[in-house]
Amino acid sequence: MNEDRDLLAVGHTAFDYIIQLDKFPEPNSSTAIRRMRNLHGGAAANVALVGSKLGLRTSLVSAVGGDFEGSEYRRLLEASGIDISSMIVVKSETTPTAFVMTDADHNQISYFYWGAATQFRESEIPRRVIESARAVHLATGDPSFNCRCGEFARSLGKTISFDPGQDLHMYSRSQLERAVGVCDILFGNHHEIDRICSRLEVDVDGLIEMGPDVVVKTYGRDGSIIYADEVIKIDAIPREAADPTGAGDSYRAGFMRAYLAGADLMDCGRFASAVASFIVEEEGTQTNIPDLESAVRRFKRHWGYDPPI
Repeated sequence: MNEDRDLLAVGHTAFDYIIQLDKFPEPNSSTAIRRMRNLHGGAAANVALVGSKLGLRTSLVSAVGGDFEGSEYRRLLEASGIDISSMIVVKSETTPTAFVMTDADHNQISYFYWGAATQFRESEIPRRVIESARAVHLATGDPSFNCRCGEFARSLGKTISFDPGQDLHMYSRSQLERAVGVCDILFGNHHEIDRICSRLEVDVDGLIEMGPDVVVKTYGRDGSIIYADEVIKIDAIPREAADPTGAGDSYRAGFMRAYLAGADLMDCGRFASAVASFIVEEEGTQTNIPDLESAVRRFKRHWGYDPPI
């Protein structure tokens, strides 16, 4: 099997509207938008692009609309060396679109139009691109498609990470059990991991018994906790935050970059934190992606040694 790619990201590629508010409106009322930008996003695309900037050979499978063909976004992904040859193109639909609203306290509410991504459910799994990857990251997207991709990747012995993100509510209990059962690394923010535990009626130790060797729970500015044979607390690197959108995806890409290089879990978390610290400094999920040299330099400045990657 020719594994000519390091990491395949499966899930959404999206056009993002990043909206800044002073506070969220009450029902049946309105509020002023302080700032709005139309940017590139989608959790899977974020992971693939950040991973590529960090030196991974990445590929991406998303369902996109006719508006993606010839777009600046497509040109960016191709110019970044990302394999997008297995994208699912639905010419009669539009590319998924996210409206991400953040208040002055960095709380977020998101609205997501699936558009072409509704075709995930009926699509064949991308066997060739899964076969060619060392690792597969299952990001936000259709649960049945993610489960089928994950199970095929598991049959090939691939390293699998899983992050249902804001699409967690779409998973039935059986689908959630399937996805958790095939993954090696389960990512989620603290709300999502707690909801997964509640849905499956287990604690974190119970999650690990179901499949993953590693559970990573992120807390934004309060860092992250890695659960495995031991519990590891990772501090966030303090930065002036302009926009937290996309920090989680960049954390996952940074973690996988270090993990695939053979780093221990402490250094995986610390490197992930260093990568994520760049993203929060600017608005948008892909606006301030560091290259490997920049991420390594910030890691060393904060923790006092070079990351073993």
